[in-house]
Formats: sequence, C-alpha cells, structure tokens
Amino acid sequence: MKPIPKSGFLNTNNFGRIAILSYQEVLGKGGLNSLLNLAGLSNFIDNYPPANMDRGFDFADYTAILVALEDIYGPRGGRGLAIRAGRATFQDIIDNYGAMAGVTDLAFKIMPLNMKIRFGLGQAATTFSKVSDQQTSLQEQPDSFIWTIHRCPSCWTRQGADKPLCFVTVGFLQAAFQWVSNGHEFRVNESKCCAVGDAVCEFTIQKEPIS
Repeated sequence: MKPIPKSGFLNTNNFGRIAILSYQEVLGKGGLNSLLNLAGLSNFIDNYPPANMDRGFDFADYTAILVALEDIYGPRGGRGLAIRAGRATFQDIIDNYGAMAGVTDLAFKIMPLNMKIRFGLGQAATTFSKVSDQQTSLQEQPDSFIWTIHRCPSCWTRQGADKPLCFVTVGFLQAAFQWVSNGHEFRVNESKCCAVGDAVCEFTIQKEPIS
C-alpha cells in the first residue's frame, strides 16, 4: 500500500499501544504482524508504543493500520474487524483514562442514565482533546447525541470515499454506550466523514436503545 505521510498530529503513546493490542485481540498475533507489515509499521512488531501519556503516535500510523485492514480483508471484512477492534479498545481506554475523565467515581455510577451519558461522553471528548491532537466535541439533540471529531486520526488524508470510513470509532462508541447503560445497545451512525469531503467526522447516537 502507498505510505501515508506523517501528519505531525499525535495521540498518546498509550493510545497507540491500546489500539495495536486491540487488533491483536481481534486478529491474533500473526494477523497483527501481517497488518503492521502491510501498513509499513513493522517497527511496531513486538515493539509496541510505551504505556505513557507522551504524545508520540502519529495520526498517519493509525490511519495506515485501518487502510491495511481493508486491503487484507476487503471493505466489508475490514469494516467488521474495525468495529470489533474499536469495541475492544474501550475497556483499556477506561482503565487508562477513566479516572482522568471522572467516569470511575461512585458519583458517576449512580447518576441517572441520560445524565451519565451526557457527562461521560462530554468528559471523554474533553479528555481526548486535552491529551492528544484529536479535537473532539459533544452536542445534544432532542433524540440523539452528536460526537464530532474535528481532527480525525481514523481517516487522515483519505479522500474520495463514497461513504464514511471511521468504523473503529463506531465500535468504540457502541461499547461506550453499552458500558454506561449496563448492557443496552444503541444505534451509532457516522453521519459525516472527512474521507467523503466533509469538514469533520460526526457520529450520531440515538438516545433510545435498540436492545
């Protein structure tokens, strides 16, 4: 695949480590190594980013992994695996960033559901924006929440797509809503994507659970 130039925009090393390990969980060790080789990231094989909060994991590397996933498994297979990987990242994100976002406190756990969602997602957006170059915001509509990534690491430099591509974020948000609601599933749809020419990547999450 064609190399993706480094963006200069960075996520934390810890986030990069979590992301790579999520693909290992989904694909197995051999599958992960093949993925990293195709993505031009063989330097990460058995040499994952360190578990620290320094900004060192380039958006271009995150996108390259997702492009390689599609190249190996096709658009449909890549989509399903990206969603699974996004879901797999969630618990590690909570373990590493939850206290910072205030979502592991007892006060959060006893909030009414809508308040938990509003507070939890708002804090998550603030935390991503604070610790990385991924600028994220949350808006509330009468029947939905809108999660907007203003600088997206999932589709960096990708253009000309005929539909949104940030499936890994869809999976992450699905898992986040399932966790905060004690097991309910919510409909998550990427309604805007930079890869199709939009200015932002936007995800609409319906307030009413589907299960």
